Amino acid sequence: MGPLALILVGGLLYCQVDGSRLRQEDSPPRIVEHPSDLIVSKGEPATLNCKAEGRPSPTVEWYKDGERVETDKDDPRSHRMLLPSGSLFFLRIVHGRRSKPDEGSYVCVARNYLGEAVSRNASLEVACESTINYMTFSYFSQPSS
Repeated sequence: MGPLALILVGGLLYCQVDGSRLRQEDSPPRIVEHPSDLIVSKGEPATLNCKAEGRPSPTVEWYKDGERVETDKDDPRSHRMLLPSGSLFFLRIVHGRRSKPDEGSYVCVARNYLGEAVSRNASLEVACESTINYMTFSYFSQPSS
């Protein structure tokens, strides 16, 4: 094998042997799709999107109000699922008078051995019946143009 050269171009590391480029080397994670704020009805399904890129492919974890979110990867009985894309899927939104385990501010964190990337915050809010009725009434009572 001839001389080995590592070349940094635009934040990406390339490897060359005898002047010919072999392959792109590893890169830290970056978030390419950030989650958006949601207003969801109790008992309904919901998805907070997150997509990350990097090499090796980063692992994704979710945090709600600063605490790690437990998903089906931790507990198969969980109503929250971590999708292969990195998105967080809720089979149903859980919300009660005393317990509001799904409502809050979420971020996704993508990690590989080169570092981590944190998404923007996204709030998940549970709509009460009066909010839904008002939103429906407002939508249907708009004058047509």
